[in-house]
Amino acid sequence: MIVIIAVILLLAWPALKSALAKRDLTRTMNNGRDLYLAAFRMATDGAAKSDANLAWPGDYPANSLADYCSKLVEKDYLKASELQRILSAPGADCVVAMSGASATLRLTGKSALRVYKVKSTDSSTTIFAASSNYVYDTPLSANAVPFGDAGFVIVRKGGDAGVYKKTQATPEGYENNVERFQIEIGALSGAANGSVVPGDGTAVLASP
Repeated sequence: MIVIIAVILLLAWPALKSALAKRDLTRTMNNGRDLYLAAFRMATDGAAKSDANLAWPGDYPANSLADYCSKLVEKDYLKASELQRILSAPGADCVVAMSGASATLRLTGKSALRVYKVKSTDSSTTIFAASSNYVYDTPLSANAVPFGDAGFVIVRKGGDAGVYKKTQATPEGYENNVERFQIEIGALSGAANGSVVPGDGTAVLASP
């Protein structure tokens, strides 16, 4: 009986592992959308009030994910306690702490999300955030954290988001149709239609 159960578990393990990965990827996608909604509200308020202190991440001088999240918390678009959940995933534990008299926000550990320097002038298909295992137009690595090559998450400036397979990480997954890749996965800030260069370069906020 024990042997039969062991065999069943062995046969079922790949499907179970895949289901768990999809669950965790979906949670990270939802967390990315929560971060996006806070960013969208802040940028929308900034545009309505002509307040340059309330903007998309790319409309500030060079900054880090901690700097940007500090603005979201300071302006009450997010709670510091919410960031702990939003920026964490299995294998990527991001610790959020407030320190000093000015309540400076610090991030340590590993962030599950990478946030891109989206600007107000960028199109709705520009990437706002991605799971940290994904580097733009680059094949997924089995060793990347979180999720390895099980899949990746993208959240775009227009608010739509998705979980994608490793075959979709580059235009090759779209029969080398670069424009389709830019629409379905997204483009980097300022990129021209049909122009895709591997790597994030300076397009992403520095993060732990």
